[in-house]
Amino acid sequence: MQIEPFALERWFAEYEHEADLMLAESGIRSLPASRFDTDPGDLGYVIPTNGDPDLRAAVGERYGREADEVLFTCGAQEANFLAFLSLLGDGDGASSSRSAGRNAHAVAVTPTYQALHAVPDAVGEVTRVPLDPPEWELDVDAVADAIRPETRVIVFNNPNNPTGRYHPIETVEALYDLAADNDAYLLCDEVYRLLAEEPLPPVASLGPHGLSTTSVTKSYGLAGARFGWLVGDREVVDEAWNWKDYTTISPPLFGQHVAAQALEEQEDEILAENRALVADHRERVREFLDEHGLTWHDPVGVNGFVTVPDGFETGREFCRTVVEAESVVLAPGECFGYEEYFRIGFGLPTEELEEGLERVGRVLE
Repeated sequence: MQIEPFALERWFAEYEHEADLMLAESGIRSLPASRFDTDPGDLGYVIPTNGDPDLRAAVGERYGREADEVLFTCGAQEANFLAFLSLLGDGDGASSSRSAGRNAHAVAVTPTYQALHAVPDAVGEVTRVPLDPPEWELDVDAVADAIRPETRVIVFNNPNNPTGRYHPIETVEALYDLAADNDAYLLCDEVYRLLAEEPLPPVASLGPHGLSTTSVTKSYGLAGARFGWLVGDREVVDEAWNWKDYTTISPPLFGQHVAAQALEEQEDEILAENRALVADHRERVREFLDEHGLTWHDPVGVNGFVTVPDGFETGREFCRTVVEAESVVLAPGECFGYEEYFRIGFGLPTEELEEGLERVGRVLE
């Protein structure tokens, strides 16, 4: 099993530690721990190791699913990882009914968070279907053309990272129908879904071929909780739980304790605060881009994919100049396969965003 280096993380490793400001962060500003009861009791494993049954039942209701169709994980990253192992890896579970191992196939919509195509490519084979810039629309027919008899899963994230494109419900339903018609699954990473003013129904609620992954990191501002989940078909979830025995065993006790409070006691307040922050910051960045003659597709979530300024040949050249001249980290488009763009994140605290934009402006001017 081989996996390609995570380009964005390697970029961060080069510059993040020494830089003053992170305008490449893909999450929203973190909530203070003082907002929650942080005493979960004895510091043991979460039992059962797939997560608290009552909380799984409550999460499952959001998707029209049962508790046993929910697996709690260490963030969405682990949820996606376990889902791909379940669907594409060798084993006696969900993947055994079709071709597994290197013959198993996934269709991945790109650009996207690298783990959504690199992990499937490490355990199976992947065909990438690119979005069409500058609006980053998805050609559903291109996805259909990429499907093979051994295709196990169609993968996308919505809203999209890095472009901020929010694919409409008609597109999502068309993708679901493709998956169902080909005895495959549609897996959607939905970590930014609840930052939309009018969130679409989660993919796992569309029917038995839908799988949803998410966490409390991006929409809730609880990255340190490291708490997420996979929701969908019982066979897939059970196989993912089987793989989880060999990764983190159980979800984090602290994470589950804090996440339960966020979901059951403070959700409306947290989401209202975060949506207001996102709307305000999006407008600030939009005005900044207009002032400097740069363009993006108006994003949902906290990421925008911006055209490289004149005078710079690539996103990497521009981002390296900014971090070395002004100690501000942006994300080169090369990390997502598009050298003519860079990603900016605008979910950070307002004062940091203002300072970061001022510094980037000095480079542009």
